[in-house]
Amino acid sequence: MSDVKQDWKRNINVPNALSLLRLLVIVPCVCFFLNDQYFYAAIMLVISGLSDMLDGMIARKFDQYTPLGAMLDPVADKLTLGAVVICMGIKFPVVIPVVVLLIIKELTMLIAGGVLLKMHKRPPAAKWYGKVATVVFYLSVTVIVALKAIWGIDNNIVTISLLCLTAAFMIFAFVNYLLVFLGILKEEPKQPTKIASVKCDNHK
Repeated sequence: MSDVKQDWKRNINVPNALSLLRLLVIVPCVCFFLNDQYFYAAIMLVISGLSDMLDGMIARKFDQYTPLGAMLDPVADKLTLGAVVICMGIKFPVVIPVVVLLIIKELTMLIAGGVLLKMHKRPPAAKWYGKVATVVFYLSVTVIVALKAIWGIDNNIVTISLLCLTAAFMIFAFVNYLLVFLGILKEEPKQPTKIASVKCDNHK
């Protein structure tokens, strides 16, 4: 019983609270976006992006990694990205190519992770380039939304430029993750059973 209480207490920390906050702002962000209240939608995106950057930094600095946090962080990332992508696709059809690129990237990573798990290999943890690509995505979307919300600017050149920048970072992250996956696939599987049997033979 004491172990359960200790685990529960460990899960109550700032990084997990930030991940939970990211989940909670998804619904109001979508509602604001679809109702053309872009200023408030941009505020929600800023809050979400900042919490995404801070949770990992705090977890590393204060050693506050938990199994709950390891689950909450990617779930919050994927749900937030999915919600923003759908909203952007509805309101700004010009972003659809980037949406398709994002979907391909996420599906490929999901399938690759499943393959590694099936082979009893551990999928790679989130890398800096993945986080950078996510932050660039957030910043680009926030700028596009803010320009339209605050100044009423709907400039296709600015929009396309930001989306091309986002796409470049996504491709960079995708290629690097793919190389990491291939590297893990090439690793020789460990054979603890043989080592154990050798030790047993030596003790006979």
